[in-house]
Amino acid sequence: MTDAGWETLSNQAIGAAGIVYFLALIVHLAEWASMRQPKAVAASAKADGAEPGSVLTDVGPEKAPAAQGQRTDFLGRLGVLLTIIAVGAHFIALLGRGMAADPNRVPWGNMYEFTISGTFVVALMYLLLMRRYSLQWMAPIVIAFVTATLMVAVVWLHDEVAPLTEALNSYWLVIHVVSAVIATGAFTIGGILSIVYLIKLRKGDATTGPLSRVPSLTVLDRTAYRIHAFAFPVWTFAVLITGPIWAHEAWSRYWNWDPKEVWAFITWVVYAAYLHARATAGWKGRNAAILACVGLATLWFNFIGINYFSTSSQHSYALSTPAAQTVHATPESTLTRQL
Repeated sequence: MTDAGWETLSNQAIGAAGIVYFLALIVHLAEWASMRQPKAVAASAKADGAEPGSVLTDVGPEKAPAAQGQRTDFLGRLGVLLTIIAVGAHFIALLGRGMAADPNRVPWGNMYEFTISGTFVVALMYLLLMRRYSLQWMAPIVIAFVTATLMVAVVWLHDEVAPLTEALNSYWLVIHVVSAVIATGAFTIGGILSIVYLIKLRKGDATTGPLSRVPSLTVLDRTAYRIHAFAFPVWTFAVLITGPIWAHEAWSRYWNWDPKEVWAFITWVVYAAYLHARATAGWKGRNAAILACVGLATLWFNFIGINYFSTSSQHSYALSTPAAQTVHATPESTLTRQL
């Protein structure tokens, strides 16, 4: 297949992934709508004087709880299947993007490629953690985030395939970016859990509506902590080990006070404080969730904000045009404008 053919395949696959993600979102929203909280159903049954296993009057003679449960289970399985298909198409888009370059490379050369890679890892991380941590209820939130971010990438960030610059053409790119993207995906899942925790804390323990699908505050808090505890060592490896090594290889300095380096370190400090406070000061619940949200904000500002608002960062790979790449370049940073 030619390079142009691979690029076309990548564009078609990312479009197909977006469509299937959207279908999965619709199915999971239908799943949420069809599910009733067991306590609410039991209370209705008691109020109607129904015997266990009988048809409940509030759901109609044709919608017995068993049938309703079967429909909900079917929608849940269908939503997961569609998500898996979308992730597969998403992977093909990444593969095609890398194969379209000459020479072939990893698909991390500009902001568009890093965005579609990051959303892929978020979706894949959700699928991998879904059963282990019982995260099925998060499907509409995660898929909506992935779909919206993909839409932004395709509409505003899309760029033509180009060879990597000399500074990016290093095996440290693979080591550094893989670890950073894995940590970003896990931190994003943990941050969503913390946001939902704060919303549920404010609204109370609802037995109806969307929040009735959400686990208890204790489960949310514990799961968020476990996912953050997994992501933090990976982020540490990316920011404090592989990042400086690659910086020394590219710029002959381990630390350059680059805005992206500084914000990556700020993110590391916030998450270190989160884990330290939980381990030593016994921070749980609201305070811990707020600190996790602060970490998520610094993480995504580092990902998006630095690329668009910084005029001095050598990591502004969002500036992909030749003119933009040389506006703020210094003699030793000219080759690193797409990083």
